[in-house]
Amino acid sequence: METFDIFSALTMIGGLALFLYGMNAMGDGLAKMAGGKLERILERLTSNPIMGVLLGVVVTAVIQSSSATTVMVVGFVNSGIMKLSQGISIIMGANIGTTVTAWILSLAGIEGGNLFTNLLKPTSFSPVIAIIGVIFLMFSKKAKKKDLGTILIGFAILMFGMDTMTSAIKPLAEVEGFRNILTMFSNPILGLLCGALLTAIIQSSSASVGILQAMSMNGLITFGAAFPIIMGQNIGTCVTAMISSVGATKNGKRAAFVHLYFNIIGTVIFMIAFYILNAILDFTFMDDSISETQIAIIHSVFNVLATLILLPMRKLLEKLACMTVRDGKAELASENKGIQILDSRFLDSPAFAIEQCKNAAYKMAELSKEAIFKAMGLLKKYEEGVAEEVIELEDKIDKYEDELGSYLVKLGSKSLTEEDSHTVSLLLHIIGDYERISDHAINIQESAKELYDKGMDFSDKAKEELAIFTRAIEDIMNMSLMVFEDEDVEMAKSVEPLEEMIDYLSDELKNRHIRRLREGKCTIELGFVFSDITTNYERISDHCSNIAVSLIEIKENGYDTHKYLDDVKHDNARFAEEYAHCREKYALPL
Repeated sequence: METFDIFSALTMIGGLALFLYGMNAMGDGLAKMAGGKLERILERLTSNPIMGVLLGVVVTAVIQSSSATTVMVVGFVNSGIMKLSQGISIIMGANIGTTVTAWILSLAGIEGGNLFTNLLKPTSFSPVIAIIGVIFLMFSKKAKKKDLGTILIGFAILMFGMDTMTSAIKPLAEVEGFRNILTMFSNPILGLLCGALLTAIIQSSSASVGILQAMSMNGLITFGAAFPIIMGQNIGTCVTAMISSVGATKNGKRAAFVHLYFNIIGTVIFMIAFYILNAILDFTFMDDSISETQIAIIHSVFNVLATLILLPMRKLLEKLACMTVRDGKAELASENKGIQILDSRFLDSPAFAIEQCKNAAYKMAELSKEAIFKAMGLLKKYEEGVAEEVIELEDKIDKYEDELGSYLVKLGSKSLTEEDSHTVSLLLHIIGDYERISDHAINIQESAKELYDKGMDFSDKAKEELAIFTRAIEDIMNMSLMVFEDEDVEMAKSVEPLEEMIDYLSDELKNRHIRRLREGKCTIELGFVFSDITTNYERISDHCSNIAVSLIEIKENGYDTHKYLDDVKHDNARFAEEYAHCREKYALPL
């Protein structure tokens, strides 16, 4: 007869470690393969509560973690991307989605001797899945196939860990003391606390249900003992979201409390109803051993019924959360601090975090464009209020670069697909260029202020030439912004001919101004200001060129910047044609 000794305990711990690692690997692979699409759907399609529940179910079933989905919702609400009322239905759906794992694990308990039944058992198909996963991971060059390999290996490890745990626990059936401990859990309060504590420690209700199912395979646990433990597991899973809400805005904290209240209220209703019925009907199955499938059924029925009961009462859950986390005067200030969409909670979902970085970078690009256009407008008509706006915009853009740059560096240390890694690299390059563009806006604003303070004015000829130059800068700014936002490689190739034209305009305007100086039509002081303006214009176009070339490099896998810029200007029919068009469009008056 087998006995449970120290080696059995070590085997059980090893099985648990493999189980948890397999679940984590499978979830990571699934999240990578989804590429942020599920999270983007979550963000956009939550106005309908039924749709919100369904989305919560699907996303959690795919990424295999209700905690991860709930943390994502806390991040959405914290960042202002989603309203608290929209997040409630997703949280409910996440609780249902997490029961999928229990159903997968229940396959291990399938009984029967025919070939088809045996093929359904994970112990039969897991080795084949593992081999396929290893082949994909080792020999495929495509990122999607590697992600699929990770999913398959993760699943195989998860099932192997489950099998190892089950085998290691088997001798415990003969240990009298262990059976006595399990009998204690038939007490609803003790069972509930045990389930909540176990899940809080390992921070996964799917994993704790898996452990319970491993015990049930050996007939170690009765229905009466398992029921309150399953109820407690639903409360314990809230710990992850509660920890995640530390440091969040008040609405972010409220989203975590909604998750907690949903599970507490659902558990109380379910347990009261179940034990009242047991008192009346005297369920005979309470002392019977529970099966893995029955655990999966209880887990699913609880979450589905709790959602059906509480979905119409979601306003009450929202009120409870608002009563728990009350509004304060300092809240408005904290809401406006920093780039709200860059929430550290999204770092665990890199594909979605990259989308938020893109959104922040687009906003930064728009602000840089606004700063340049306002600064150039000051050369025509100086207004103190507009000058202050340019300074404020530049300060805001600096903050964007600091926060976005730091966030992208953190994101770069995560496990990224090749495409996501390229996107992070592209964004780091581009935000640097837009920050430098805003610096040139300040320089232009200072030149405009000098002209205004000293009562200086350019000649009509200089104004006419500068107006043409300004139009070219406006066009290249608009073009580079469209290139960035639309990731339009073809349009990006049209930036360089315009940049070359701007280089020509800069040199030509300086030469013409020197002639006017020699002819006494302009002062040396005005000449310095004019030269500063044209130099800033020319450097703005350089940064616009950098943005376009960076996109081409990333999208077409590794252009050499200097080689590209050199090649594009020589023996290139398209470049010559577009440059000729620019010479015509921005022709200077004689």
